[in-house]
Amino acid sequence: MKVLVIDVGGTNVKVASTDVPVPIKIPSGPKMTAAVMCRKVLAATKGWSYDCISVGYPGPVLNNRPIAEPHNLGPGWVDFNYERALGKPLRFLNDAAMQALGGYKSGRMLFLGVGTGLGSAMVIHGVVVPLELAHLPYKKGKTYEDYLGVAGLQRRGKKRWRASVLEVVDLLQTAMVCDTVLLGGGNAKFMKDLPSHVTVGSNSNAIAGGIRLWQDAKGKKTAELL
Repeated sequence: MKVLVIDVGGTNVKVASTDVPVPIKIPSGPKMTAAVMCRKVLAATKGWSYDCISVGYPGPVLNNRPIAEPHNLGPGWVDFNYERALGKPLRFLNDAAMQALGGYKSGRMLFLGVGTGLGSAMVIHGVVVPLELAHLPYKKGKTYEDYLGVAGLQRRGKKRWRASVLEVVDLLQTAMVCDTVLLGGGNAKFMKDLPSHVTVGSNSNAIAGGIRLWQDAKGKKTAELL
């Protein structure tokens, strides 16, 4: 089974597939609606061969559908008919959960995606658990995303931002009782001097997670979704 993977982000929509593992980028931003995304993905992948689609969505997902509009994109994502627009069976997963699934190896793993915003998920012995931690209050009247997202990086500088990331990693690892922590997102590359249980994930994890969402090498579903 060949899978098309669409990783929807606040800056770019990344698109890859089983046959085309290196993603192409489609600029997104606050004017990107669901309908525009589908049209641009179909145009960019014209001639590609795939049987099904995985969509990594920057927001909460329930029963294989978005249940809230994204913070950094245009409107109209919740009620849109994706299967009609894209013409293939598809599965939705929170984008952080998809990256977590792609980078998961074993045990209890926490994933934090430090990019435009803050994504979060856990994988517990193969079960994917999407989390929504970004907009919870953290300190000084600000949220976790205010500190760890791109706005926090730009406002506070790399040194103080790194310290905040490590502080939150330690706090959440203890709270979630995790063995390891995987950092992803576009700004994870700025991290330095990480403890041994914290690693920076590959840019390809989202694509790998989208493919694993449908099948493993034997054609069986790889992970459960909680």
